[in-house]
Amino acid sequence: VQLVESGGGLVQAGGSLRLSCAASGSNFDMRTMRWYRQAPGKQRDWVATISSGGYTDYADSVKGRFTISRDNAKNTVYLQMNSLRPEDTAVYYCNRAFPQWSWGQGTQVTVSS
Repeated sequence: VQLVESGGGLVQAGGSLRLSCAASGSNFDMRTMRWYRQAPGKQRDWVATISSGGYTDYADSVKGRFTISRDNAKNTVYLQMNSLRPEDTAVYYCNRAFPQWSWGQGTQVTVSS
């Protein structure tokens, strides 16, 4: 399965971005999907989860600002990011919760102050 993240960019603090993660391949089941992010020099951290049934969960740092969603027909997961802060700057990745697939290239999000 190949994961392709997109939608990142440079935005001012307080702005919004919508990330997309498209999965492609054959005979796969997305199941529960997650967004992660990795800031320079730091480990990759979990951001948000969405189950196949639509249950969602968020890291405390993004709760109330980010919204994860999915379109199963398109094998795509989204992350709507509002009220962005400079500390949200990172490369954002998506992946299945378990078992994980190979990581995609991620999409860079840069928030200027």
